[in-house]
Amino acid sequence: MDIIFKALADPARRTLLDSLRRTDGQTLTDLQGQLDMTRFGVMKHLGVLEEAGLIVSRKVGRFKYHYLNALPLQEAIDRWIEPLLVKPAARAVLDLKASLEGKTMTKPDFVMQTFIRCTQDALWDALSNPDSMAAYHFMCNSVQGEAVEGGTLTWLLPDGNPMLTQRPTKVVPKTRIEATFEPHFFGPDAPASRMAFLIEPQGDMCKLTIEHYDIPKGQDGVAEGWARMASSLKSWLETGTAMKSSM
Repeated sequence: MDIIFKALADPARRTLLDSLRRTDGQTLTDLQGQLDMTRFGVMKHLGVLEEAGLIVSRKVGRFKYHYLNALPLQEAIDRWIEPLLVKPAARAVLDLKASLEGKTMTKPDFVMQTFIRCTQDALWDALSNPDSMAAYHFMCNSVQGEAVEGGTLTWLLPDGNPMLTQRPTKVVPKTRIEATFEPHFFGPDAPASRMAFLIEPQGDMCKLTIEHYDIPKGQDGVAEGWARMASSLKSWLETGTAMKSSM
């Protein structure tokens, strides 16, 4: 782990990694053009990054191509950063003593936070108004139902098939929504789990926290779905343009 942090400590090496993140598979000549440095200097930095496992290289013909390798960074996040995010979230949830479907909300399996420059009313509308939900959802273009306790919300794909059903179990206006999470995209018999949205005003912004509980085995892919949803929601509220999928 020390070799990774040492490699990341140099701003020139971070510049090289940023460049490969934007455009993978670059040659030494491509990368040298982005730094005010000799060819030998860039080669030396690339050697440090490769030794740390942060990049890999492949030679094809006369050219050597460099690729970003994200796995060591993910391992560092898993070891050092994720516990710092999960533990405070777990303490906050325990303090709330909330219950979904008669079960005590314990430590979430997944937590995501984003800051959105909008009013609390605007964020609440985006999370509770079916028309607004459909406007920014990255795949669905229609949402049916009501975001009220005891109600049902169903996200419909462009072909009319349901993608997701949620049944709100606790609604605190402008603050919190707790609901079931019934993903039809994992199959008709996919087990349900539980989720919660938390809204906290932060000056001229709002902090949105997404928590997901009791994620069944094989449904780890929901993390990407939440990331897409949160990104589209933020873009829609801040710019008026959603990030819709082309699929």
